[in-house]
Amino acid sequence: MSGVVQLPRSSGILLHPTSLPGGRLGDEAYRFVDWLARAGQSWWQVLPLGPPDYTGSPYQSASAFAGWRGLLAEPRVRVTADEVGELVERTGYWIGDWARYAGKGAVADQVRFEREWSALRRYAAGRGIRLIGDLPIYIAKESADYAARPELFQRGFVAGAPPDSLGPNGQLWGNPLYDWTVLREQEYRWWIERFRRTFELFDLARIDHFRGFVSYWQVRRGARTARNGRWRRGPGAAPFEAATRELGTLPLIAENLGVITPAVEQLRRRLRLPGMHVVQWAFRPGPHELRNHERNAVVYTGTHDTNTAIGWWRSLSPQQRQATGLAPKEPNWSLIELALSSRAALALIPAQDVLGLDSRARMNRPGTAEGNWRWRLRRGQLTDELADRLREVTERRERQLPSSR
Repeated sequence: MSGVVQLPRSSGILLHPTSLPGGRLGDEAYRFVDWLARAGQSWWQVLPLGPPDYTGSPYQSASAFAGWRGLLAEPRVRVTADEVGELVERTGYWIGDWARYAGKGAVADQVRFEREWSALRRYAAGRGIRLIGDLPIYIAKESADYAARPELFQRGFVAGAPPDSLGPNGQLWGNPLYDWTVLREQEYRWWIERFRRTFELFDLARIDHFRGFVSYWQVRRGARTARNGRWRRGPGAAPFEAATRELGTLPLIAENLGVITPAVEQLRRRLRLPGMHVVQWAFRPGPHELRNHERNAVVYTGTHDTNTAIGWWRSLSPQQRQATGLAPKEPNWSLIELALSSRAALALIPAQDVLGLDSRARMNRPGTAEGNWRWRLRRGQLTDELADRLREVTERRERQLPSSR
């Protein structure tokens, strides 16, 4: 088992660094940490930090291990030979693959990334803020990982998700699917090293599409949609158990949204991982109703894949709006209040919902390749007044406030 992930009763904000006013690390990232502290928030959740694809998707990254040069505040600052040597020694499993793929300067860029991210993380910790990462289950075909180790992946099939409430044709992701037999023969070394890298960067991480470890949607390569895929059996607990033996407790959140079966929940509970609830879905029968929220869980008003709170509200009919019981003038704050009132230990709120932004600020529309991952804050948009209001609700709902060191 992965060990028990103990979440304090606390809350935080979901905001990818590309959504900061400058779209990168540096002064704006530090200002955001200060805003979080003033707002009484204890967590900053981001999306994957690897180099995105041409659409800007961080879930189709050129590396499952490397940080993106585009996030650097100082991409040309000097790097010493000693720093390069230390990084190469510490990250030997993957850094050579990345250097061969990305070319000259790739290792130096990772030194710069480690510098900037580590400094930001130390600053956040000093303000009582911890960082949550996002670990996509799959890698991109056009990635250093696939180029270096194609034997770890199936031929002729790609990944996706079946039809559900997010789309009638499912989601055709197109990622390579793991050959779990080969991974088992290698004692899951690739996954152990991926977990190791994740916990070098974050205090906690959400593992995207957790259900794929129980069963995954296999789509024939070349298919136009994911509708005609089929379920195949995944590896279950084995990769987690292998990683736990080497790394200890795995501080993970299991993304258990979508088509979730009892077997998926059995695996999550066996691994003692917190799952997720979404308040936008709390007004229909099921696991997202507030009365069904688990204590060892993470509750969101919405995720990077859903509409914003205001966009969701405007999509409802007048009858549906009335049935929610939310305040019609500020439905986003009503959702925030519900999330913070949940018995779930950790509440996370997209920055767009604090700001009351509509669908134009949505981060991603599943099933579409264009127009995503582009939303960005304006400088000063997260005001002191908003911080104070969020802090008041957080305190009233008895969630832990950050404590500076």
